[in-house]
Amino acid sequence: MDAERSGRPSTSTTDEKLEEARAIILTDRRVTVEEIALQLGISQSRAYSLVHDILGFHKFAASWVPWHLTEEHKRYRQHICSSLLERYNREGDNFLNRIITGDETWVHHYEPETIRQSMQWKHMSFPSSKKSKSRPSAGKLLLTVFWDSQGPILEHCMGKGITVTSVNYCNMLRNVLRPAIRSKRRRSLTQGILLLHDNACPHTAHITINTIRQLNWEVLEHPAFSPDLAPSDFHLFGPLKNALRGVDLQLTMRWKRRCMTGFAVNHKISFPTALRSLQIARLNVSRRREIILKSNVVLMSVT
Repeated sequence: MDAERSGRPSTSTTDEKLEEARAIILTDRRVTVEEIALQLGISQSRAYSLVHDILGFHKFAASWVPWHLTEEHKRYRQHICSSLLERYNREGDNFLNRIITGDETWVHHYEPETIRQSMQWKHMSFPSSKKSKSRPSAGKLLLTVFWDSQGPILEHCMGKGITVTSVNYCNMLRNVLRPAIRSKRRRSLTQGILLLHDNACPHTAHITINTIRQLNWEVLEHPAFSPDLAPSDFHLFGPLKNALRGVDLQLTMRWKRRCMTGFAVNHKISFPTALRSLQIARLNVSRRREIILKSNVVLMSVT
């Protein structure tokens, strides 16, 4: 048995202090350790140990999501993904090979390299190099790309001051994209085009729907607020812009050549796997939704 020792007994970790600290945190989840220490009358180091080590609280930032989906949105996502997966199971790879997807993105005339891209080997005896911070150029172009599992079909640059409207988008589908498909993917016209684009206003306007119907193309359903199901954002624009970083693209012809080089660099990486990964994303959405629905049924039966 330990011998009695002189001095004031510790009162910072009593049950009352623990419950008081827990109540403070649950009342204000953004309270700081300094504020907790002041309210409890203890040191900051002791308050930190109490909160982290004894109570087990840790501060985390909320995960960023582009949009909070409602239950209706989630059900619609699950319905679309399930129906497209069923169609893929029936038609196989022919279904993926018929898909032509496209999207728009802004490309700056100059985009600085990332820190990782600018790294270089240096001997320990060499002096350290310095680099001033650079920013993207103010000048930029709006690039529209259409592609399929074989690679790029169309790269279209909007003129200066021209934005994507339903009229401009329809003219591009009819007068630019269709001739490009006839030139590069003639067989796709006979098999039937499956067009996959997001729900931007120019893509869903009545004039656009009528134009696509006149072209005898089929539009695949795309759920709202679902960038994870739009393959261009995830598999094309990111690698393309990385390939163009550190290059001055102010001259239009040079920009077009560099753009083609970026596509060639990423051809084997992006295009053959992107549409297959799209199927995996759809499968994950469908499975997650089924698990959530089953767990809700279990909870309802228990209560």
